[in-house]
Amino acid sequence: MDKIANFFFEAGMLKKTPRTGYQFLGSGQETVAEHSFRTTIIGYVLALQEPEADVKKTVLMCLFHDIHEARTGDLNYVNKKYVKSDEHRAVKDLAKGLPFGEDLISLSTEFNACDTIEALITQDADQLDLIVELKEQLDLGNRYAKEWIKCSVKRLKTENGRKMAQKIMETDSSDWWFDKSTDWVNGPSYNEENA
Repeated sequence: MDKIANFFFEAGMLKKTPRTGYQFLGSGQETVAEHSFRTTIIGYVLALQEPEADVKKTVLMCLFHDIHEARTGDLNYVNKKYVKSDEHRAVKDLAKGLPFGEDLISLSTEFNACDTIEALITQDADQLDLIVELKEQLDLGNRYAKEWIKCSVKRLKTENGRKMAQKIMETDSSDWWFDKSTDWVNGPSYNEENA
């Protein structure tokens, strides 16, 4: 139980670990935990669309795909040109002594090998979360986000991932809550005012 309790604290480091690419974008911010949360939701939805995919495995892979960053931190694409992170060792070390440690190692290895449908979906979910974030920044006026999105779209591996990216790009990031036809936007109708 001690090892599991320590793992909970270690996993909590992801709530304090910033995703570092935003310093180059010039706007936006999120933690690794925030990224992993939406990546998991996206992975779940994508896995449901692939009949041969194991949904549970995909969800777990999405959830833990960046667990090593509790130890290594988040290295963005510029950092990775100069700094090498031993992700495999970090996962092995954090998994040591955990009753589910072999599962964490297996999920991480499979994700990085990228040769199963679950790994492909998880890779896409990882990129799609970034695309959603970038689309939000683009909608708020960050012109650099458009170029970053193009790079992320090129990394997508599945047809459903590419379709989802297209739909994200066609959708205003505030559409889910800002229904321009509602009364609170347009004011009450004449009949409601005089009722």
